[in-house]
Amino acid sequence: MKPLWQIADFVRELRRQLRFGEFSRAPLQLLRLELRDKAFACDWMARSGDVWDRDLRQHLRDRNESQQALADAITIRDLVFTELPEVKNALLRAFRCSAAREPPELIIAGAIARHDAVVAGGTSLTMRAKLNGFRFSLEGERLEAISAEQFQLSF
Repeated sequence: MKPLWQIADFVRELRRQLRFGEFSRAPLQLLRLELRDKAFACDWMARSGDVWDRDLRQHLRDRNESQQALADAITIRDLVFTELPEVKNALLRAFRCSAAREPPELIIAGAIARHDAVVAGGTSLTMRAKLNGFRFSLEGERLEAISAEQFQLSF
């Protein structure tokens, strides 16, 4: 029962901390959580742009969405290792809705170990995400789709 309580605590804390983002008020949508022994996987849908941003130029909307997605990824990483003390490795992936009837696009992924160094403030959000183990492709201000093949669940 202890792992179930820890997962429940993780989800509650995730909803509490990520109810609203800094750049978007859209809720974070969890797609999948999986706990196997000391490994954890979490997939989520990146927040869409804020409705108040609809009148901004496209590159500003893209920047806000990208910054929000990277901030969410770092927060989820921190929550995993705080709320789930037995977890040693985590596979964290963020997806974005693509065109209608198309599968979601993988935009951020990280295969992260607990003992990996944590990088806090002092650098840009993009650099902190990279230094904290996340992989993504930033074209201008927009996160582009990356190959999901190298970020499959392999516990």
